[in-house]
Amino acid sequence: MTKWDWAILATFILYALYAGFRERKRASLNLDEYFLAGRSLSGWKAGLSMAATQFAADTPLLVTGLVATAGVFALWRLWIYALAFLLMGFLLAPSWRRVGVLTDAELTEVRYGHRAAAALRGIKAIYFGTIINCTVLAMVLLAATRLAEPFLLWNQWLPPAFFEFCVHIVQWVGVPFAIGGMEADTIWIRSSNNLFSIGTMVLVTMLYSTTGGLRSVVNTDLVQFVIGIVASIGFAWVVVDYVGGLTALTHRIQEQFTTAAGYPLTGDELLAFTPFGAKDATMMIILVYGFQWLLQMNADGTGYLAQRSMACKSDHDARLAAVVFTVAQVLLRSLIWLPLALGLLVIFPPASGSIDMAAREFTFIQGIDELLPPGLKGLMLVGMLAALASTVDTHLNWGASYWTNDVYRRFICQSWLKRTPSNRALVWVARGSNVLILVIALCILPWLSSIQMAWQVSLLLGSGMGVLLVLRWIWWRITAWGELACIMTSIMMAPLLLWGLPDQEELRVLIMGIGSAMIGIGVSLLTGPEDHDRLETFYRRAQPPGFWRPIEQRVNPDHPESSTRFWRAILAMGLAALSIFCFLTGIGSWMVGSPAPIWMPWREAWIAGLLVMGTILCPLWIKLGFQQPKLDSQLS
Repeated sequence: MTKWDWAILATFILYALYAGFRERKRASLNLDEYFLAGRSLSGWKAGLSMAATQFAADTPLLVTGLVATAGVFALWRLWIYALAFLLMGFLLAPSWRRVGVLTDAELTEVRYGHRAAAALRGIKAIYFGTIINCTVLAMVLLAATRLAEPFLLWNQWLPPAFFEFCVHIVQWVGVPFAIGGMEADTIWIRSSNNLFSIGTMVLVTMLYSTTGGLRSVVNTDLVQFVIGIVASIGFAWVVVDYVGGLTALTHRIQEQFTTAAGYPLTGDELLAFTPFGAKDATMMIILVYGFQWLLQMNADGTGYLAQRSMACKSDHDARLAAVVFTVAQVLLRSLIWLPLALGLLVIFPPASGSIDMAAREFTFIQGIDELLPPGLKGLMLVGMLAALASTVDTHLNWGASYWTNDVYRRFICQSWLKRTPSNRALVWVARGSNVLILVIALCILPWLSSIQMAWQVSLLLGSGMGVLLVLRWIWWRITAWGELACIMTSIMMAPLLLWGLPDQEELRVLIMGIGSAMIGIGVSLLTGPEDHDRLETFYRRAQPPGFWRPIEQRVNPDHPESSTRFWRAILAMGLAALSIFCFLTGIGSWMVGSPAPIWMPWREAWIAGLLVMGTILCPLWIKLGFQQPKLDSQLS
């Protein structure tokens, strides 16, 4: 790294610290200010903050590996989540904002009654806020070591005596923090380098996120997203130019990758956007891709997506945030990373036709190291580190909200100590919770290779919860006992499915999602409904769309509109997703030379048709999605 690269990195660090300390006073007022920025975010800020959080350091590596090993069509397993994002925006984000809770765990005691609701709240706070959150955070930090190891060589910069002392400490602990091979002569040096890198990253991130709360997180997220996008565009430009341009990229893909050369994918299979030309696009794969957006823990926005929606200043901004997020996440980033991933595949072809996933992912880092000139290399490295920081700061802030609001205030203070904590005490607990979450994640980090099975179980647990999480908003018959039954079913089914179907991930997800949902619905019907007064209070606060007629007749008998708003939002979601997918497929096919489906003989007509359809649909879903529902003003 040159002095210019270091100057770019130092500038970003100084800005992040300034953003945190600038918001310190407002963040210290109360938990709403600390975790929800005083519910004052604009839609575009909240949306870009969501996109920055999902712009993790490992995401471009994942895209690079997927394209190389399974072709462009494999990215639909990421793109299909646009349906969940838009469902949250048009259908649920306004209700998330209006219900007035601080966390999704707190929602359980607003939506449900009796002791089951309190138990459900506690389970979610621990499971979502600690187990899932800390594991994801540890995996993000592990990905950071892959990024930092080739560039941040602390053993060459620090005083030798001091670095040797640190190496001895790491050896004494006996836990390596290095990726790749385990050569005895370098493993502890690389481990010490990685610990310094991770320590520096998380120290800076923790300083601004714990000091300024969500406002500092969002403000730095915006800068991080811009840096990441600009740097990625520059990287893609260099790679495509190195290949010879977009047209040359297509030709070289077609020439280099054929079955005759021993590579398991042909050029057309690598470039195919649709299942008609993709390799191994079986009906099972298509079903999983089609439904996995619903069969996942964040199907209704649960987590930091809901947090950003609740922090918006109006219903309109909550809807806008989801649209901005989807366009930035699914359309903009993908159109940058597609030619980049294919270009790296051409520049660094696999040896002997092998397609090892980890090796293909590492070509992204190899490209930064070998292809980028000084200045741009520093910008790209800062962009990747900024992407890491934007993910870490969100997981720290979001996880701390569970510990503060749902564990400390609800159970320790209210249930156990029988007192109401002060705002000042709660904010300090929130800041301390950030540190606790980080410590847990760092303890998990060295053992990630031994808990991969546990991570697969957690993914299966999420696929079992998604349907019930959406239904609790749109159907009055769902109960707390139904959600608890769904969670318990997922816990019991996950190890059985992993043991019985070890190599059939798609089938496991479908069985878990359908089975848990059916049991959760069945238990809800047997144990429900919830108390009508409780449901009426929830309906007045959240104004949820969907099938609430018995409750709606008590609250607003003259203007029953919940089902109308539901179908309008679903139509807006579908048309918006179709529009974005048309633009993505049309522009992406033009950029990388993807073939048209077999039933469309003219590629140019296929691309033009997609772009025209995407454009025509825009005013339709904008009008449907952003039209102000009548019930909003009547019950507000």
